[in-house]
Amino acid sequence: MKNHLSAAARREQNWAYIMVAPTIIGLVVLNLWPFVQTLYTSFCEHLGFGNYKFIGLGNYIEMFQNPEFWRATWNTIYFCILTVPVGLFLSLLVAMLLNAKIKGKGAFRTIFFLPMVCAPAAVTMVWRWIFNGEYGILNQVFGAHVGWITDPKIVMVSCAIVAIWSNIGYDAVLLLAGLQNIPKTLYEANSIDGAGKVKQFFTITLPMVSPTLFVVMIMRLMSAVKVYDLIYMMVEETNPAVTSVQSLMYLFYRESFIAGSRGTGSAIVIWTVLLIGMITVIQFYGQKKWVNYDV
Repeated sequence: MKNHLSAAARREQNWAYIMVAPTIIGLVVLNLWPFVQTLYTSFCEHLGFGNYKFIGLGNYIEMFQNPEFWRATWNTIYFCILTVPVGLFLSLLVAMLLNAKIKGKGAFRTIFFLPMVCAPAAVTMVWRWIFNGEYGILNQVFGAHVGWITDPKIVMVSCAIVAIWSNIGYDAVLLLAGLQNIPKTLYEANSIDGAGKVKQFFTITLPMVSPTLFVVMIMRLMSAVKVYDLIYMMVEETNPAVTSVQSLMYLFYRESFIAGSRGTGSAIVIWTVLLIGMITVIQFYGQKKWVNYDV
């Protein structure tokens, strides 16, 4: 009987390996191996036709001495500052409104989630029309002549508005799930003690939804650091404001596929990965002070 159970356990173990094998193979082939190649390429000079020459830290030295690189790094950080706090606040506000007792909550959830379903290119084209300096709807409504995507001073703000609008629905749905997991008895007991809505928000809602808020914040920060497609489609390469909004991933695209310097482009990717790692470490260290996992 003992040997029979051992054989059954081994069969279950083998089936477990078979079931997880596609995911592991996909992770290695599509994520781990490309990262190893990128890391190696960052220490090489691209000679063309898939040939590389090892040059050590040459690409990193050139990258750190390039003012355009530091400008792109600041643009990326600035984009995070503009989008993440405001996006989290608005998403939580929408989630709380959807969690309230209002008619047609299902329809509102669908409306807020629609931007995530639409293709990014279609969303960007609509916003480019809205922000157009000559015939855009914003300038028509306000009777102004503002270069929303051509003025270097405000082009980043315009891109941030599109990013926030696009992600509010998805983040709100996640936060709504967290809000619905809060026991109603906590609010009832707090009301008996005489606490108002504002006090309930800071003593019950915010602490209880903080784990979900933390996850959403990590997702949104990583997405903001890796921003590329939005800026690429909103701001053309011939746009005079492109340097004011160029992110690290946009600079990677220019260095790798336009300038043909794949070594420098790979170094930019490794720097971006390190930047994401530093931000993540700071987040996990800071979450101990404000994230509440007690039910």
